[in-house]
Parts: sequence; structure tokens; C-alpha cells
Amino acid sequence: MILIAVLASCSKPPVPKEYGYFRIDLPKHTYTPYNGNQNDVPTLPYSFLLSDYAEVQSHEGGKYWIDILYPQWNAKVHCSYRAIQGNLKELSDDAMEFVYKHTIKASAIPERAYSNPDEQVYGLTFDFAGNTATTMQFVLTDSVRHFFRGAVYFSNVPNEDSIAPVAAFVREDMLTLIESFRWRK
Repeated sequence: MILIAVLASCSKPPVPKEYGYFRIDLPKHTYTPYNGNQNDVPTLPYSFLLSDYAEVQSHEGGKYWIDILYPQWNAKVHCSYRAIQGNLKELSDDAMEFVYKHTIKASAIPERAYSNPDEQVYGLTFDFAGNTATTMQFVLTDSVRHFFRGAVYFSNVPNEDSIAPVAAFVREDMLTLIESFRWRK
């Protein structure tokens, strides 16, 4: 009887189970206008809609530089601002260099143009496929006075599958930031 049970149980070949990830329940997107003047951040020369699940800190890299933090998901968006002083090409080349440093790990980096002529906001977004240190980057400018760059990073080992839901959530927040972005006069 035991011999029959053992032989019957071994009739099917073993199938490896897929690796699983923890389920992440994400909240509904909600936003508040943001222009600095809070938490040691000076009043900024730009404004945008900020996710209610994010916090903003000053960044030591330069004047009007900020980090948008998502502490519950170990995500950070490094944002830098530069005044254009006849150096738009240099600023654009520098931003492209940061983007394309990730070609070693990225399986694709599709880019999309963004244009809001009414607010004089023009830019590019870059989405990174593969196990890269960044999931999205973007640049915004008015081509005359302002240049803004953002890069989304996660403080985890890059694993595209495990951070996919949170990366999509933060990406939607960044698209809202871009669409609501305004230069302050």
C-alpha cells in the first residue's frame, strides 16, 4: 500500500514555483499645490502639484534644489533647478549624460516630448525599462530663463518586478507634477 502511494505521487514531474513579492496596497492619488516656503525650503521660482504622500526637503546641491521623498516606499525624486544664462545647450547635454549613463543596465529608455506653450513649459520624459537605479527622469525648461531636472530613485536593490507597482504610482505623480508645472514670475 505504501509502495503504491509512493509510486503514484512521483508520476508527475516537479514544477518550480514562481518567485513571489509582497502585495503593496497603494492609495488613491491626491495632490496639493506646492511652491516651497515650507520645511526649510525657500520660495521656489516654480510651482507644481505635489502628492499628498510625499514630503519635500531642501537639497544641498544648489539653490532651489529639492528632494521629493516617499518614505513609505524608499523612493526619492532628486530635483535640480538652474537659471539659464546662455548655457541651455550645456544644461541639456548634462541632463542627457545623466539619462544615458543607465544604458548599461536599461533594456530600453523611451523618451516623450512634453509641451505646454500657454505656460511656456517644454520638456522630455524618460522611462527606464530593466533593473536600473532610476525608473524615470525628466527635464523641463522655458528655453530662456529656467531649467528643471528630476530623477526618480529607489533605495533598494534594482529589481524591476518588485518595485513595479510603486514605480508606476510615483510615475503617475511625476506626470501630474509635469502637467501642473508653472514658472513663477
